[in-house]
Amino acid sequence: MSAETLAQLHAGALQGTVRLDLSAGLTRVPEEVLALADSLEILNLSGNQLSSLPDWLPDLKKLRVLFCSNNPFTTVPEVLGSCPALDMTGFKSCQIETLSPAALPARLRWLILTDNRLADLPAELGACHRLQKLMLSGNRLTRLPDRLAQCRNLELLRLASNRFTAFPDWLWELPSLAWLAVAGNACTALPDVSPAEETVIDWEDLTIGPLLGEGASGLIHQADWQAAPGETPRAVAVKFFKGAMTSDGLPASEMAACLAVGAHPQLIGAHGRFTGHPDGMEGLVMPLVDPAWVPLAGPPSLESCTRDLYPAALKFSAAGALALIRDLAAAAGHLHGRGVLHGDLYAHNVLHQPGGQAVLGDFGAASFYPPGPAEKIERIEVRAFGILLEEILGRCTQLDLIPPALSLLAARCLQPAVAGRPDFRGIHAVVASV
Repeated sequence: MSAETLAQLHAGALQGTVRLDLSAGLTRVPEEVLALADSLEILNLSGNQLSSLPDWLPDLKKLRVLFCSNNPFTTVPEVLGSCPALDMTGFKSCQIETLSPAALPARLRWLILTDNRLADLPAELGACHRLQKLMLSGNRLTRLPDRLAQCRNLELLRLASNRFTAFPDWLWELPSLAWLAVAGNACTALPDVSPAEETVIDWEDLTIGPLLGEGASGLIHQADWQAAPGETPRAVAVKFFKGAMTSDGLPASEMAACLAVGAHPQLIGAHGRFTGHPDGMEGLVMPLVDPAWVPLAGPPSLESCTRDLYPAALKFSAAGALALIRDLAAAAGHLHGRGVLHGDLYAHNVLHQPGGQAVLGDFGAASFYPPGPAEKIERIEVRAFGILLEEILGRCTQLDLIPPALSLLAARCLQPAVAGRPDFRGIHAVVASV
């Protein structure tokens, strides 16, 4: 497909194109791309052999999104700073060691530098006041520039699998931060778990069935688990971890958090981890969720950035909305009672049924509490809950039957002053009383 696209580009047959995907072992960006300057908004150059970008890139006046992942860049090209409309760029899994202040576009809203070699960040990143999403997992960072505290619109921050021994105090005060991943750092080491505290499932007791799905961190198969000789096999899901760095961190952190939270009716946890795979693969044995449970929403788009996309037809009755809110409050409260930060408390990680019941899954961004003020760490996730609460109420067809206390609760969860937000115990008290 890319070779065909490249041929069309050379032939001048792509006039009016809004999105262009080129992955064909390129060592330079074809100049023919310039002919699309009047229309091109999204340029995907991932999976090539690029180490630089052309000086004419700013002539693409409408270019909003640039993907350059899986290329041998060692530095983020400074030419990006001159691109007038660029607000989202991704350089995942390159070889980047430096980020120059000159490479930061004025309109920057979403920056992906996952799985690189960055040891430091420029203080000027704090001048990117539109920044909402910053993904830095899998680098060599030991500190954050203090000026980053000025990014008051920053909502999602990924710092997993770096080299932090501590996090700055101002991190817990960012007024918009709702989704934070910090696992896999020196200060967020996994707790020791004794053999008596975990369930280890022998690979020989599993019969692997069809593939159910694939995520960033692994493959999920349906399986049968015979826990003991003579027992009727139980239908389960088995997740095989790929072992690769994701935007949220490493699979080991996800596995540890998923096992640590234990059983709860509103969480898709794990029965245990399997051992003895012939190829040494690692993974989890998890409850098999009935197909009647469906995602509450789809993940954010390039346009929505940090907001999930709900089906247009999805509406809730007052009773359905209340049931959802109660289940989500219970799930989040249980996690934080165990000292676990989910990190990705989003509708796209929630499965629900038409009656309103909900379960929370996907622990890819989860971590144990890092050193710091536990009450503020919890209240970062409270903001994520507040966003969910507001979204659910916004899709309720019987708002006149919703107690005003829930709208007031949403406002309290979303307030910029972190210390003024309720904790999950207080949230549970409110939702249980309505």
